[in-house]
Amino acid sequence: MPLNFKSKSSDRNLFLESSNITELTHDNNDNRVNAREKDALIDVEIANNSIWREKKTFHVALVSTFSDLSVVLGYMLAYIPNIELFTLFIFMSGFVLSKRDGLLTGLLSSAIFTFYNPLGPSPPPLFIYQLIHYSLTGYFGGITKEFLSKKKFFKPKEDLYVFQVLIIFGIVGGTITFIYDILSTLIGGYMVSITIEYFITSYLAGIIFTLIHLVGNVLGFVFILPGLIQLIMRIID
Repeated sequence: MPLNFKSKSSDRNLFLESSNITELTHDNNDNRVNAREKDALIDVEIANNSIWREKKTFHVALVSTFSDLSVVLGYMLAYIPNIELFTLFIFMSGFVLSKRDGLLTGLLSSAIFTFYNPLGPSPPPLFIYQLIHYSLTGYFGGITKEFLSKKKFFKPKEDLYVFQVLIIFGIVGGTITFIYDILSTLIGGYMVSITIEYFITSYLAGIIFTLIHLVGNVLGFVFILPGLIQLIMRIID
């Protein structure tokens, strides 16, 4: 009798174990099905987003948004000598969107800001130069994105605060600012006097403000730009 009781108990345990295994198998199958369904939904969402990004109206909205932000930041910092985020936002528009959209953003925002500047509109020669300069700044943002996309250290979805990326952003920001200061001073001086002596005198007279502008933009491109690029790319992607 004890032997029969023991065998029945063991058979019951075996049955329970087999039942548990069957339930676990069903659960695993359900989990696999759920995982497949989630993957399918993610694929559909990605496809929908890519289709949305291709719509012209979406690009128009993004260009308008970047232009508005650039102009607003330009007005906010207009009364602080040579401290600005105007250049940074125009460059970022080309980097995040495309070369074409960056060029349009630079053109629109510079046309509004320089014509309706709180300190007064720019003279025609300087106004034309500013339109060209900021349009090319946005376009160059797209070129910089294409250049970095070929580099292994460029991982915008993970971290852009990488030494190589920061060095490139700093050099780009400094170069754009230096070119603007040199040519705007040259054009502004040409409207008063065409002599090289006057250009040198006027440039040296404002060298402190030029250095503030240069250092400020380099620091902005190094410490602010990478974080903003990551944030905006996550929002629109």
